[in-house]
Amino acid sequence: MDIETQYPIAEKKATHLEKHGDVRIDNYFWLNDRDNPKVIDYLQQENNFNDVITAHTKDFQKNLFEEMKSRIKEDDESVPYKLNQYWYITRYEKGKDYPIYSRKKETLDAPEEILFDCNKEAVGHSYYKMGGLNVSPDNTLIAFGVDTVSRRKYTIRIKNLITGEVYPEAIETTTGGSTWAADSKTLFYTKKDEETLRSHKIYRHSLGTDISEDVEVYHETDDTYNTFVYKTKSKKYLVIGSSSTLTTEYRIVKADNPTGDFKVFLERQRGHEYSIAHYKDHFYILTNTDGAKNFKLMKTSDKNTVRESWVDVIPHRTDVLVEDIDIFKDYLVVSERSNGLNKINIKKWDGTADYYLPFDNETYTADVGTNPDFDTCILRYSYNSLTTPNSVIDFNMETKEKVVKKEQEVLSTTFDKNNYASERIWATADDGTEIPISLVYKKGMKKDKTNPLLQYAYGSYGSTIDPYFSSIRLSLLDRGFIYAIAHVRGGEYLGRPWYEDGKLFKKKNTFTDFIDCSKFLIQEGYTSSDHLYAMGGSAGGLLMGVIVNMSPELYNGVVAAVPFVDVVTTMLDDSIPLTTGEYDEWGNPNKKEYYDYMKSYSPYDNVVAQEYPNMLVTTGLHDSQVQYWEPAKWVAKLRELKTDTNKLLLHTNMEAGHGGASGRFEVLKEVAEEYAFLLDLEGINN
Repeated sequence: MDIETQYPIAEKKATHLEKHGDVRIDNYFWLNDRDNPKVIDYLQQENNFNDVITAHTKDFQKNLFEEMKSRIKEDDESVPYKLNQYWYITRYEKGKDYPIYSRKKETLDAPEEILFDCNKEAVGHSYYKMGGLNVSPDNTLIAFGVDTVSRRKYTIRIKNLITGEVYPEAIETTTGGSTWAADSKTLFYTKKDEETLRSHKIYRHSLGTDISEDVEVYHETDDTYNTFVYKTKSKKYLVIGSSSTLTTEYRIVKADNPTGDFKVFLERQRGHEYSIAHYKDHFYILTNTDGAKNFKLMKTSDKNTVRESWVDVIPHRTDVLVEDIDIFKDYLVVSERSNGLNKINIKKWDGTADYYLPFDNETYTADVGTNPDFDTCILRYSYNSLTTPNSVIDFNMETKEKVVKKEQEVLSTTFDKNNYASERIWATADDGTEIPISLVYKKGMKKDKTNPLLQYAYGSYGSTIDPYFSSIRLSLLDRGFIYAIAHVRGGEYLGRPWYEDGKLFKKKNTFTDFIDCSKFLIQEGYTSSDHLYAMGGSAGGLLMGVIVNMSPELYNGVVAAVPFVDVVTTMLDDSIPLTTGEYDEWGNPNKKEYYDYMKSYSPYDNVVAQEYPNMLVTTGLHDSQVQYWEPAKWVAKLRELKTDTNKLLLHTNMEAGHGGASGRFEVLKEVAEEYAFLLDLEGINN
């Protein structure tokens, strides 16, 4: 097939977009209308074109899907955790896509109570997502949220766990999450703005009353903030939080006084981020106050939360990022990051113990798990590495004994973790900064430049991509691929300054770091430009869009999933979900200096007549985070201007949103499509 003559051609309709005296002409702005039949027709044409071009890989995709699925234990269940007299379990049954939520009273030998079988609940829906399960303190009711569109607009319902009745009230356009007051009759929840989907209001619902009588207890009027509500682990306080990219604020009220007024814990101050946890008669505050970029831990009396009463518990350290804390009756557990690596520090409140859990390599991930029980000496955490499947571990903080409660099973006769190797290497960026890269590959790999290598990164919001095990990834490794995670600036891998060096006017560091990592991998002989591939999604898709404009010659193929590529136009449209809340991440283009900087890297605005790598672009019609029209417009403009005959494919999931398909295994079909695209470019088809 002659790709040049067969691809869809989007109609050009010039729209003049003017800001700060600068005029941008957007020929594909009209695609921003999902109700327009011509838009749907164009997306379908692209899907049909994708099907034709990849027809020779369809059987391979099916085989990859079955291969990836076969490694996953279908009749699986989570490690039970105990909360308020009950053990809670999530399990899956063979051949079924959705989870079953259940519980057992007091002992794991007790009869199973099914809370929800989502396989039954999902019948009749092309997309189904349940979340925010929240059991009342008296164990008789459960609130839950359901999304059947994939716009992350959840409807909250309440089920009676004694009778099985689902109450008639349906609270629409929420986050799905909710919090019970101590009386098991009062429910707090978060509403979203209908248009922007910003979480902006907290309501109080009294059981048995009409939803129209629900009381608005808080309205976050600043459109750069989101709001949320939760209960402290001590169960003594209800907390309303407000957060923007750089600033937080909390309000508190006693959980046994749900109609009381929420009192501000500490008023917001731009640039001050803090979080609170309650223990005995104190609040513990994780904060970046006083220039503590990597955060420190402070405390104050729960009767006096003014800033002057706060005192240090763990001082600020320039080389250690404090990421989180977990509070137990006798212990404080601190999650830290040092030199990019997770550390778990355990301290006894009486000062008689202070130690770290031992971890012994440079490509692992360790996370504190679900620990809702306050009065216990058992810490649950998880551990995995690029070569080692995930384990859920119960650690006795008193005796230091650990019990592996579950190790992820990889159902494959050929899998042996000893057949794989991992390492961490450091590339040097143009400005001299050392950029870490985590690598995994099949043992026996030779640095002869012929290895196919997939380089992945995200690089925004301070979100860190830790080195983690993936049974799905084995389908690449077993076929000779090296997998690389580039820990670029914009994440928090090397602490808070690492994030700050990859945002706002330093955003381009994220892009050049990725490119410099690519050049280093080629220079060191791990691969060559003929065999180097790149992948990223959402803000990582922005990264993909920039690198193909800046250094297209480095890559043979690129996968951009739900990519954020029309940066200027999106950030100027405050009706789009997430926009105003992200000014502190990207800048506010209503200010000329930010507009100019964004425009200088925005992928859509910088497409030029040049050769581009082979590219697969994916999106979801109902995506609430990166609207489908961004990748659609980008592909249309690339088709118009690119000078090569390489593959350019757009696949729009017409039924899904930002997270893709909802079924447990349906998402594997999307991964199989991406992997088949990469493997096909390497001439690998089995």
